[in-house]
Amino acid sequence: MKKPYVVAALAAAAALTMSACANNSGAAATTPGGVSLVTPGVLTVCTHLAYKPFQFTEGGKIVGFDVDLMDLVAKKLGVRQEVIDIEFGQITSGAAFTAKKCDAGAAAITITPERDKAAPFSTPYFASKQALLVKTDSPVTSLSDMKGKVLSVQTDTSGKVYAEGHEGEFGYSTKVFDDMPTASNAVLAGTVDGTLNDNGVLLDFARENTSTKVVQEIDTNEHYGFNVSKDNPALLSTINDVLKTAKSDGTFNTIYKKWFGVDAPAE
Repeated sequence: MKKPYVVAALAAAAALTMSACANNSGAAATTPGGVSLVTPGVLTVCTHLAYKPFQFTEGGKIVGFDVDLMDLVAKKLGVRQEVIDIEFGQITSGAAFTAKKCDAGAAAITITPERDKAAPFSTPYFASKQALLVKTDSPVTSLSDMKGKVLSVQTDTSGKVYAEGHEGEFGYSTKVFDDMPTASNAVLAGTVDGTLNDNGVLLDFARENTSTKVVQEIDTNEHYGFNVSKDNPALLSTINDVLKTAKSDGTFNTIYKKWFGVDAPAE
């Protein structure tokens, strides 16, 4: 028969073991404001690199317009932000949230009804157009000049949807790449004749690669939003509150000007 203190010690050890198992089970932590987080003390944000100036790596850190805005959310929650680079389709489909990989998606994501159904979006924070990038010595001035040519696009993007939807109209063929830099660098390499993507990133690419230029911007009435799990409405509410406050107190404009060099457009 075991001594009483031995039994008590074993019971205590068992309780600690069960507690440790619970802490490693992936159960979400909750902030004082009722926001559920996959990791205690951390706002885990999923993105897809690189998409400068929205999110990209500089000096070993992930920085950018989206990152700065989500830092405001983390500050509001009293936690720190950690950014994780994953496949873009996992963010837009909501798979990243189902797998508890992140709390929010911040990847210059165009809001669409299908995406919103999978993982609800915040209020819009950026208006975007599609843009056509070519080499500076190219005779191409618009998609109308792309007949018989090759147009690169990024997988899982609205640009890909638009490009493929107009192949018959303009007579080009599309070539799909996994990310924006590879699709754009294909223009530099001459393996494609042009690339279609969001104007913010392609205008930035052209500034840094002066042998390329944006020759056309197409108003597709797109807006970016941050998305979250369907099970985390408190986080969505917090993001919306932060965006509203940042726009009213000038913080949003300061961040916008930092990354784009101009004031944010009036709403």
